[in-house]
Amino acid sequence: MITPRVLVLWDIDHTLLQSRGMGREMYERALPLVFGRPFAELAEVSGRTELDIIAETLVLHGIEPTTEHVDRLARALTASYEAGREELAERGRVLPGAREALTSLAEEPAVRQGVLTGNLRAVARVKLRVFALDQYVDLECSAYGDDHRDRAELVDIARARAAERVGAEFTGLRTVLIGDTPRDVEAARAAGARVIAVAGGQSDLDELRKAGADDVLADLRDLPTVRRLLLA
Repeated sequence: MITPRVLVLWDIDHTLLQSRGMGREMYERALPLVFGRPFAELAEVSGRTELDIIAETLVLHGIEPTTEHVDRLARALTASYEAGREELAERGRVLPGAREALTSLAEEPAVRQGVLTGNLRAVARVKLRVFALDQYVDLECSAYGDDHRDRAELVDIARARAAERVGAEFTGLRTVLIGDTPRDVEAARAAGARVIAVAGGQSDLDELRKAGADDVLADLRDLPTVRRLLLA
């Protein structure tokens, strides 16, 4: 058995897949059900954790973001995604090269793949399962948007879980984040990890370079380059 020496943490939205507007719609469906008032506005979501997004969205609706209120909305969002699995499969898509990259790295015994996402744990599982991507990543060597409001804190949470699970430490550059926003880059930098930025969302190549990404890709279709960067 070869002990993994690299922990690769994938962002989900706009890195591996797109839900094409369903993220906002889930709030539009869930918030009125929970609080009995019409949906008005969603907080900025790019690169943020769901706990952070939920709290600000509640404030925008005049609702105090207590732990109880945040938990109630989180549960309703999860239920909305569970009920919307078929719709997500029809509307969403896996981004170019993502499945091939996951498949290729899953065959590397020196690599352990997980996710580092702002999504709630249960929502992340739904999204990955709907598109059959969950088979390539270890969801126990991962961190989620309901683990901590600060995305940078998620890196060490994922590292600790991976270390306990596989018996290896993934300190420093042995952890590699792959994401699509400057906040992904900032989280990696704060944790001393490497970061590969993919311009699959709102941020273009120049913005991601300026944020300090170690490497920047337009997408994941160039598998030899993806492998070279991750296995260096």
